[in-house]
Amino acid sequence: MANDRYRQRVEALLREADVAIGGSRPTDMQVHDARLYARLLAQGSLGLGESYMDGWWDAASLDGLLCKLILARLDEKVHGLGEMRDALFAKLFNPQTKTRSREVGERHYDLGNDLYAAMLGQRLVYSCGYWRDDDDLDAAQEAKLDLICRKLQLKPGMRVLDIGCGWGEALKYAAERYGVRGVGVTISKEQAEFARELCKGLPVEIRLQDYRDLDERFDAVFSIGMFEHVGVKNYRTYFDVARRCLPDDGLFLLHTIATNVSANRTDPWIGKYIFPNSMLPSALQIAQASEGRFVIEDWHNFGTDYDKTLQAWRANVEAAWAAPDGIGLDARYDERFRRMWRFYLGASMATFRSRHSQLWQLVLSPRGVPGGYIAPR
Repeated sequence: MANDRYRQRVEALLREADVAIGGSRPTDMQVHDARLYARLLAQGSLGLGESYMDGWWDAASLDGLLCKLILARLDEKVHGLGEMRDALFAKLFNPQTKTRSREVGERHYDLGNDLYAAMLGQRLVYSCGYWRDDDDLDAAQEAKLDLICRKLQLKPGMRVLDIGCGWGEALKYAAERYGVRGVGVTISKEQAEFARELCKGLPVEIRLQDYRDLDERFDAVFSIGMFEHVGVKNYRTYFDVARRCLPDDGLFLLHTIATNVSANRTDPWIGKYIFPNSMLPSALQIAQASEGRFVIEDWHNFGTDYDKTLQAWRANVEAAWAAPDGIGLDARYDERFRRMWRFYLGASMATFRSRHSQLWQLVLSPRGVPGGYIAPR
């Protein structure tokens, strides 16, 4: 009887999102385990993701279903106890201390370069592509890297800092195409080793270093997809670091995923399985943290491009799970991991498609560009 009540409650909630249980549409939910209903009501978004990983439900269009749930704001109507605990912890403590910040490097970015090489395409660029004039992932990523270099007005001989350099692709591109010298910092051992090999022979130094320890001068600074791991309690420190590394006439480019409403923590499933201790900034939080430190010269939103990027990543990784030529990923990544990764990519698509998340590139200057800044597009 209790389970019938749970099912009726879940069905009522899903109807608000135009999702049916057992329906024939790609966005309808196919339930394989009746324990699902109680789990969803007790655990909220964490239970939704974990039950998918456990094979308790499916949908032909996972990203489509999740987009409907977000648009109906069902995440605001079902909260698990774990979400309240995480919210309290984030309010009282700093989840992104130097010690805690290493966790995302160890648990996510150190998963294995084979997974990311299979997923990301020709370049290991783990951030949104720029699809304005391109229909191909590799071209869109190159267009994004070039856009960053043009926004920073890079010239031969300039010394450039990449905060959170990933696998080194952005510095490699800037060194080869724009003739700069560069330093990249990351907290991922796997990324650092790969980036050093990738940039061998170029005037690029890769360091395994926390951004907070930086205190030297560069002509320009950029940071691509790293600010999501900084945390609201460290935003001012982050902008202080960027400011002290720049001359008065330097430029700083911040490329980050963002959210529409200020928060101090991430989704509990994302925090547990994908990006521990992460959170997305809001416009207010960025503006407050940069106030008195920088002039905001340009604020560019191309968040809808992330849906296209994620779809391309999904196509790549799905093709690699069981590649017939023996280079598939099956031996290392089991079915539960694959379902976890599918849920991660599908949920990410849904957040951008619903415009719940944004992708921003900001260009900032310490004292304002004399005569004004003209932003490339």
